[in-house]
Amino acid sequence: MSVFDSIWEIFTYDLGLDLGTANTMVYLRGEGIVVSEPSVVAMDKRSKQVLAVGDSAREMIGRTPANIVAVRPLKDGVISDFDTTQAMIHHFIKSAHHNYIKGFKLPRPRIVVGVPSSVTEVERQAVIDAAKTAGAREVFIVEEAMAAAIGVGLPIEDASGSMIVDVGGGTTDIAVLSLGDIVVDNTIKIAGDEMNQDIVDYVRDKYNMLIGERSAEDVKIEIGSASPLKDEKEVILQGRDLLTGLPKAIKFSSTEVREAINVSLSQITEAVKDAIEDTPPELLRDIFNDGIYVAGGGALIRGLDKYWREELNIPINIVEEPMAAVAKGTAKMLDHIDLLQRVQKSWEEII
Repeated sequence: MSVFDSIWEIFTYDLGLDLGTANTMVYLRGEGIVVSEPSVVAMDKRSKQVLAVGDSAREMIGRTPANIVAVRPLKDGVISDFDTTQAMIHHFIKSAHHNYIKGFKLPRPRIVVGVPSSVTEVERQAVIDAAKTAGAREVFIVEEAMAAAIGVGLPIEDASGSMIVDVGGGTTDIAVLSLGDIVVDNTIKIAGDEMNQDIVDYVRDKYNMLIGERSAEDVKIEIGSASPLKDEKEVILQGRDLLTGLPKAIKFSSTEVREAINVSLSQITEAVKDAIEDTPPELLRDIFNDGIYVAGGGALIRGLDKYWREELNIPINIVEEPMAAVAKGTAKMLDHIDLLQRVQKSWEEII
C-alpha cells in the first residue's frame, strides 16, 4: 500500500456494493450490511430531480402522477439508465456515510461492486463511471458468483470444486470454482423478475385480470414455493378485470403461484444442469459430496432445496442470509486489494 493510500485510509472508508436489479445492498467494513433497499428511483420527468430512492421510491411504483416516474435503473444486472443509477449509488453512499460512519471521514469510499460475469466491457465501464461520479475514489469490479462464493465462505482457493448458484432479480449466476478462479460459468438473464412476470401472465390468462409486477412480487414472497407445501396457502389478489375494466378480486393459491413460476424455474434448472455437464469429472465428484450452494433472493423460495435435490440428484445448501452473500463477498475482498487489482487487470486483458 502506498503512502497516499495509507493517508486515504485515515480519512475515508471502504464499501462492498451488491448493485442488484431488484435490490441493492451496501456492506460497510467493520459494521456489516448498512443499506438494503430496492433498486428503485423516483424522478420528476420535467426537472429530472430525484424525489426518492429505495423503499420510499418502491412505494410509488404504479401510483405516481404523470410527471413523476418510479424506475428501476438496472436491467438484467446492468445499467440501463446511467444518470439514474448514478443518483441511486450517490444516495446509498450518502446513507452509509451519514448513518453509520463514526468520527471524521470523507464520503470518498473505495468500493468493490459485484456484477454478472456476462457483462460487456462497455457495461462494466458504465458501472465504474457511475460509482466514481457518485463519489467513489476507487472502484473494483468482481463477478457476482465469485463474490457470493467468498461471501458464504466456500474454499475457492483449494484444489477442489465448489459450485454456487446466485438467483438474483435480473440474472442467475451459476459457477464452478477451483484454485481461486471460475472453471465453469453460466449466467442467464432469467431470475426473480421473470418469475414475477410469470405470475402476471398466469393471472391474466386464467382470470382475465391485470395485476402489477409489484403485486406479483409480493405474492411470490408471501406464498410462493418450488415444491408442494404441507399446508398450501391462499391470498386475496386484487387487480383490474380485463373484460369490464372494473376492479376485481380473486383467491390465489400457493399451488397456482408454483405453477406460474415453474416456467422460469425450469429454465434456471436446465442452466444448472448445463453447468454440471460442463464440469470436469474430478470437480464434479467434490460437488456431489459437498453439494450446490444457493444464494440470492431466489434462494428464499420455499422448497427450492427439495425441488433441486429431486431434479439434480445433488445435495442442495441454502446459504445463511442468501441475499447478503454478494455484498459480504465484496467487503471481504476489500482486505485483499492487491488480489483485486490483479484480478481486474487480468479481466481487462481477457475482455
